[in-house]
Amino acid sequence: MTYKILTVISCLTFSFAFNTTDGLASSNITEKPLELSTITSKINLTVDEEINLAYAEFVEKNTSVPDLESFKNGMLGYFKLEDKDLVEKKILTIIDFTLSSTKKRMWVLDMTSNKVLFNTVVAHGKNTGGEFATNFSNQVNSLQSSLGFYVTGETYIGKNGYSMFIDGMEKQFNSKARERYVVVHGADYANPSFINKLGRLGRSYGCPALPTALTNDIIDVIKNKSVIYIHSADKTYLQNSEMIKA
Repeated sequence: MTYKILTVISCLTFSFAFNTTDGLASSNITEKPLELSTITSKINLTVDEEINLAYAEFVEKNTSVPDLESFKNGMLGYFKLEDKDLVEKKILTIIDFTLSSTKKRMWVLDMTSNKVLFNTVVAHGKNTGGEFATNFSNQVNSLQSSLGFYVTGETYIGKNGYSMFIDGMEKQFNSKARERYVVVHGADYANPSFINKLGRLGRSYGCPALPTALTNDIIDVIKNKSVIYIHSADKTYLQNSEMIKA
């Protein structure tokens, strides 16, 4: 939530800086400084208003965005993690497991520019479902996906090539990500062409697996402390996650 406030304050400072000169450049910037009431009204937005404003800007600037429910939930958790100083990159990745694996259900969002950096398909766990993701677990060897919020970690080269650790932020739902080796990696079965063979993507052991052509680029953008939110219509998560409560 603080990123927009900082932007407003920066704009005010910028305006004041030009208006304290001899006036040669000020007419090209603004005739007068921003009204304090205007700044105050932006700073005093409710969380819901802040989220709706951000969503409207994403819709305006991009051809594909997450639906409003997954976006709102993602933003609520993003704000909380940001307030705890756990976020170093202003990037929010939303994976919407209410959608078919044949759909581009992963969005990488730049929270500074309100631009969608990537929109792609992503695989879910083998025991989570076929075309749709319906069953979730935080247990070792479950081969299921885990819902909720993660903070991205460091990268490594493993059996799936260039990969990235993620740390689950919700004890009940995804805290064993490291122990389970639930990581972001590329896989042949996550390529869109695989859909033509089976009518759905292939499945992982619980990892959000990406198309191989995009893996390196996406990992390089989101690695080292950005936020991932894996969304679902799962009632247990929606009713019990503290991260998505206002």
